[in-house]
Amino acid sequence: MLLNVPNTLTILRMLLVPGIIFALLRESYGIALGIFLFAGASDGLDGFIARRFDQCTPLGALLDPLADKLLVVSSALVLGWLGRIPWWLATTIIGRDLVIVTGAIAYYKRAGHLEMGPSLLGKLNTFLQIFLILVVLADSAGIIGAVQWLPMLFFVTLVMALVSGGHYVAVWSRKVNSRQA
Repeated sequence: MLLNVPNTLTILRMLLVPGIIFALLRESYGIALGIFLFAGASDGLDGFIARRFDQCTPLGALLDPLADKLLVVSSALVLGWLGRIPWWLATTIIGRDLVIVTGAIAYYKRAGHLEMGPSLLGKLNTFLQIFLILVVLADSAGIIGAVQWLPMLFFVTLVMALVSGGHYVAVWSRKVNSRQA
């Protein structure tokens, strides 16, 4: 079954992205935070349902990380545009994902298949980026006061993006080299 409950929740999460972007561009940070939290909850719920009720599908394996990337990259781009996160961080977040996607496409074209699962560093990176966006949104909405902590959080997120991106490049480079040997 392609369109089961987890896949429907994942598609819903993707459909929430324009709402987040619209709220951010209007600087309605509380609304953006609410939508982002709902999207995050749907991410946890779709994964739980898929595993618990054995509803994992190839479509879900493709759409779930795509929905996460769409949510994080779009939010980072707009928050960078609005000056809520530094441009150097927004471009690093976006650049990391572009490098990974480009590498995956190149590998697929060369190998004819792609079996790519998330690494622990990749999961940690995604968690950290989502946490950062939540903190920035909550701070921007006046719900918390995190101004003094944001520079450290920006730096840690930068380092994790670079390390996890480098890890993916190293792993896939080894796979390509082992196929050539």
